[in-house]
Amino acid sequence: MSATDQPDLFPEPPDPTVMPGEASASQPLAARMRPRGLAEVVGQGHITGEGNLLPRLVAQNRFGSLIFYGPPGCGKTSLAESIAAETKSRFVRVNAVMSNVAELREILAIARRRPEARTILFIDELHRFNKSQQDLLLPDVEEGNVRLIGATTHNPGFYVNPPLLSRSHLFRLEPLAPDAIAGVMQRALADAERGLGARRCTADEKVLVDLATLCDGDLRRALNALEVIVLSLDEGAQITPAELEVFARERRIRYDADEDEHYDTISAFIKSCRGGDPDAAMYWLAKMLAGGEDPRFIARRLVILASEDVGLADPMALPLAVAAHHAVDFVGLPEAELTLAHATLYIATAPKSNSATLALGAAHAALKDDTVQPVPLPLRDKSGKASKANQHGKGYRYSHDYPEAISGQDYLEKPLSLYTPKAVAWEAKISDRLARWAELKAQLKARD
Repeated sequence: MSATDQPDLFPEPPDPTVMPGEASASQPLAARMRPRGLAEVVGQGHITGEGNLLPRLVAQNRFGSLIFYGPPGCGKTSLAESIAAETKSRFVRVNAVMSNVAELREILAIARRRPEARTILFIDELHRFNKSQQDLLLPDVEEGNVRLIGATTHNPGFYVNPPLLSRSHLFRLEPLAPDAIAGVMQRALADAERGLGARRCTADEKVLVDLATLCDGDLRRALNALEVIVLSLDEGAQITPAELEVFARERRIRYDADEDEHYDTISAFIKSCRGGDPDAAMYWLAKMLAGGEDPRFIARRLVILASEDVGLADPMALPLAVAAHHAVDFVGLPEAELTLAHATLYIATAPKSNSATLALGAAHAALKDDTVQPVPLPLRDKSGKASKANQHGKGYRYSHDYPEAISGQDYLEKPLSLYTPKAVAWEAKISDRLARWAELKAQLKARD
């Protein structure tokens, strides 16, 4: 059999107005209730609203490759299928976890033989394709043989090859609001064709909003939870708060260690501590602990914060953070949560100074931008015969021989001003002390 005689592995749906992969009664409720067009997609008005870029591209059927980036259950797959249905395009769906190079080559070869079908290749979990697999897509994306729609929960800037990213429109989707999710669940309860209408169960709006809240913006999770609840009740029953208790007890925080949620949450934690907001800092700390974050990682960040953002404004912050780090190793979870809370509150409520950070940066800049200064002769080590012969240490003034240990000596050949104390808390005293020393030094120099 020649290549052109091979059967079409991905035939067009007989009725192009039917969504690709038409839902059957055996599928989960979330699959059966998928939107049939862009107008049915909820919660992403910044993308699907009238006059925005995506609806205009779809209406003209002139879009190229698209990448949808957002958390689970926010509508990435629904958008892709809606676009395919509205543009009457041939829709091929693969999951990057299960796909391979051989399958991709076959899909692309068929798409090249059928240019009139305007094939849309939807790749779910695009971030799981390695560089070679992503590079394989480039020639056919470039030639327009396929229009790629990628879906990812990860930041495309880190996981998608730059050449592929540059050839795509990137759209960020947001978690759905509880009200939007509750509205879809209400439709699912009433829809006898695709939803749960045949069972005639009902629910107050507040109950559905509460269930949606438990699902953290994930519509798929909310619909599947609703289906479980309805199937566990008698026909015509009312869904009450009692049915939600089991989901509340088993609620899991969406938190992917070493991935976007990890970095975003620790960033929020650090910025809350730096910004002096103990309530926000405790919230993000609790989220990380509930999500299974390594407590030693949190403790290390607190040690860094103690020097980077508190610094000399409260010199006790660093030893306390280091003690917390040791205690986390010594005690372990769950009791170590108290230690982390203690250190977090101390650092969040401590006066702040980044003078150490700025001084170190200024010193690095001075080394980079100018010639490296030699050590002045009076400051050099004078031990050893050769050093003494070269008069190392000659002219050094022993600080303790002078009032307040200020000798008036310079410790750089070309004096620099790198450290500027902040006028806060403990560091304000340092500022006053340095001003006094500068005055003493000037007086001693005037006598020389």
